[in-house]
Amino acid sequence: MQLRLATAVLTAGALIAPSDVHASGLQNAHAGTLVAGTSAAGPLTAGTSAAGRPVTSAVGVPAVSWRQADFAAAAREYGVPLSVLLGVAYLESRWDANGGLPSTAGGYGPMHLVDVAPAEALTIGDAIGDARGDDSRPMSATLTTSMPSGAMRLAQPQTTLPEAARLTGLPADRLRNDPTGNIKAGAALLASYQERPSADPADWYESIARYSGAEDQSAAHAFADEVFSVMREGVTRRTDDGHVVQLTPVPGLTTPGATEQPEEAEARLDTRPDPEDLAGTGAATEVEAGATAKNRLSADPGVGALGHAGAESWTVPGPKTKARTRAKARARTGSGAKGQAATGSGPDDWTESGSGNDGWADFGAEDGADIPLESEFEADWEADAMQQPYGSPLPRASGQTSGETECPSSLTCEWMPAAHKRFGKKKDRDYGNHDRMLRPRAVDYIVIHDTEGGYQGIPSMIRNPRYVSWHYTIRSRDGHVAQHVPTGHIAWHAGNWDVNTRSIGIEHEGYLAKGGTWYTEAMYRSSARLVRFLAAKYHIPLNRAHILGHDNIPGTTAKMVAGMHEDPGPYWDWAHYFALMGKPLKAAKNGDSIMIRPSYDTNRPRFTGCVTTKPGQPCPEHGAATVWLHKEPSESSPLVTDAGKHPGKPSTYSVYDHSARASTGQRYAVAARQDDWTAIWYLGQKAWFHNPPSAPTAVPAKGPMVTPLKANTVVYGRAYPEQSAYKSASYQPLTPLQYKISPGQTYTVGDTITGSFYSANAFHPSKHVTTTGTVRYHQIQLGHRVMFVMAKDVRLIR
Repeated sequence: MQLRLATAVLTAGALIAPSDVHASGLQNAHAGTLVAGTSAAGPLTAGTSAAGRPVTSAVGVPAVSWRQADFAAAAREYGVPLSVLLGVAYLESRWDANGGLPSTAGGYGPMHLVDVAPAEALTIGDAIGDARGDDSRPMSATLTTSMPSGAMRLAQPQTTLPEAARLTGLPADRLRNDPTGNIKAGAALLASYQERPSADPADWYESIARYSGAEDQSAAHAFADEVFSVMREGVTRRTDDGHVVQLTPVPGLTTPGATEQPEEAEARLDTRPDPEDLAGTGAATEVEAGATAKNRLSADPGVGALGHAGAESWTVPGPKTKARTRAKARARTGSGAKGQAATGSGPDDWTESGSGNDGWADFGAEDGADIPLESEFEADWEADAMQQPYGSPLPRASGQTSGETECPSSLTCEWMPAAHKRFGKKKDRDYGNHDRMLRPRAVDYIVIHDTEGGYQGIPSMIRNPRYVSWHYTIRSRDGHVAQHVPTGHIAWHAGNWDVNTRSIGIEHEGYLAKGGTWYTEAMYRSSARLVRFLAAKYHIPLNRAHILGHDNIPGTTAKMVAGMHEDPGPYWDWAHYFALMGKPLKAAKNGDSIMIRPSYDTNRPRFTGCVTTKPGQPCPEHGAATVWLHKEPSESSPLVTDAGKHPGKPSTYSVYDHSARASTGQRYAVAARQDDWTAIWYLGQKAWFHNPPSAPTAVPAKGPMVTPLKANTVVYGRAYPEQSAYKSASYQPLTPLQYKISPGQTYTVGDTITGSFYSANAFHPSKHVTTTGTVRYHQIQLGHRVMFVMAKDVRLIR
């Protein structure tokens, strides 16, 4: 049998004749040729480089991608270079159809043609609940379960679907539900933005920028930059409805206005050291000209796996071992003073006395000390003075100078400040929606959220002092970044105060339970650049023990476990995300544990509950980053149970229920193996998942582990100090969670820290108190969420 693609296609601006597609093997040399789901090396995954290699279906039979043919036909009809059309669509939708469902901005189909935003996009579901997570000052129930009716006075995004319908003569309903019509209309719209016809992709830069829909020109150009990066790199991906689409690389494509050629920029990016790889190497920090007795850490690492044609600054982070050891041994918020003087609030004013200077000021408290913060400079901290309009300078925080957002130069970032204001009557006086710091703090985690709502609701929500906060929001349609809280300050986002005090929270516009709907490539790429930048700045290892989902954060106490959030959920593509950060999740040599690593595109586990009104209805088939965990090595075996999530009840297959799931990148200790099944230690029990050698869902991993010294060893949701350490702040009880672990079980270790508690029961940070103890904790991968166990209760296995 011989299949013929009856359309000519444009690739890199050249018109290519129709391609023959043989059942005996796909002779695939050009973008637009039909491709299928696996390469000779195995199943294709999201973001796999195309490189023009022939591919076949998962069963070894070539499969035709009609989605690819649709792009080729639309490109030919409207004179759009195929690489341009594919690049734009990949950034907007990853070529997914999303079942005809709208994005949070009201966009439809592979080309994200925008109609009216859905009503549910006007709320921010992830902001519901006590995100502060501090038992010493719980948020009011009325503030954590509802929003004021007037909170969402929003500007709707500019619509493009009606104009696309007019240009093609196709009915609007078809553009919403038919991918073929949607692609055709998107091509027509993109062509209408082009002032003069051209077969050269480089001539389409401004049209691509306009297609983004961004009102800000710099944000629009940032979107176009990413499209050009995708065109240079090339990509092959299986879509949510099973089509494999390929964009062949366009080598030598230049970005208009670039200060250096893309090949030079990408070569420079590829040779940048990863922050985690610098640990203990003694790499020197940059010493500023004219600096006296001080070094500044300055890192703008971008993302090694992402090409960027513009100039970026890069300086190697300094020695991590000493800095992180000291940071962990001290109070993790950086309060207290030990042999140094502070004369101001900016990073250049902090100095360290004593021998040596590695670029980190030593603001540690002696073990067992409890040191209140005092204001060391004059400032008006009254509520009204702390309010800032959009575009005004940032309050100065550790590692940040006045008037700057904290983003790599390759990102366009907006300053959209969170409220910091008192409210309520005097007897019930409170404040929100974050806590400010006078001194630098250590940051151990970056927490990934999804908004459960649209970007349109962010400005009103973040400026309301009665609600919660996070550090950044990333818009779905174009990857635009807004910063709300300086990273040196504490945002209320994780639902766990201990985690809040040492983490940065990033919200991503999207929904957990809409099949990965609109977790766009533009958003993934912006987020990856931002996370790598922040990880370098704060010396955060790029692994899943430190880059956490909101669904990986433990409850603070037993009663809080069941209500913890589940975002970003099973459809967040962790493997692709880490690959974009230049830290792909690879197998380790001589592994002593395993890392969950299914192929996202081909791993399509069953889920229910994507439709709120029909919780038992199966979700549409979709790629996912998780595996189900069973009591026995059989698909018919019941799922393992979670005493905290479902006390006395079985786990479910709900997309919102993570009680019997393990996620990509998470590392577990192996408990047993049988045939095609592997068991891990999970919540105090053996948990089996299907892991056949022909299609593995886990790879070997290596790292420290612990095993309990006695039966019924308890675990904790926060790493607080012992009671004797408290001198000024109120004692916070060491409350264990429901889970118990025993000898014979083994759990992987992600970090080791000293217990501390940051008391922030006052609007003015000079009244905040840090308590640092001596008790040491290991952070372990107990279940889907990380938890803490006292070092004295376990034996460390290195």
